[in-house]
Amino acid sequence: MNAIDPLLKAREVADFMQISIPTLYRRIADGTLPKPVKLGSLSRWSQSEILDAVDAARKRGAAA
Repeated sequence: MNAIDPLLKAREVADFMQISIPTLYRRIADGTLPKPVKLGSLSRWSQSEILDAVDAARKRGAAA
């Protein structure tokens, strides 16, 4: 059985990461976070991609 990977809104991603929406878009621009999936005019982020980006950031922080 396949697990469902929810698509998150910008507000949901920002709330999860405890950042503002402008900071969310800055992190996307600098490559720290993945670009959104575009559904027409809507932007959504795969929950698994956001979690992977958080894990990668933690690993970079631990290595420093």
